[in-house]
Amino acid sequence: MKALYTWSSVLAVVLASVSGDVLLSHAMKKIGDLGELRRRRGVLTVIGRVLSTRAFLLGLGCMAIAFYSLLFALSWNDVSLVGPAAASLTFVGNAFAARIFLRENVDRRRWMAAFFVAGGVLLLAV
Repeated sequence: MKALYTWSSVLAVVLASVSGDVLLSHAMKKIGDLGELRRRRGVLTVIGRVLSTRAFLLGLGCMAIAFYSLLFALSWNDVSLVGPAAASLTFVGNAFAARIFLRENVDRRRWMAAFFVAGGVLLLAV
């Protein structure tokens, strides 16, 4: 039962973290260059623009869910399993999500790295 709770929490971490990363990336690309905006309009404008972007707020909420899911997973199992599993599966999920939702070019080297990472998680799990 402990393993089911652990892997369910790791899955929640991965899904929430990938969703948060995609939403935050989308929001930042929509806002544009923060350095340029700060130089032209000031820090308060940057803060206001970021905090008024719906995708940013949703991404922030997803990242909070990922954090609390990680806390649950760590309460059920060792950090030597939960940490690498959550981080590496998030890496794999980010590669797929970047390609699908953000239309980013994910080159062959990144795909190979993602598959090697997934293999490492498999070794941890068995």
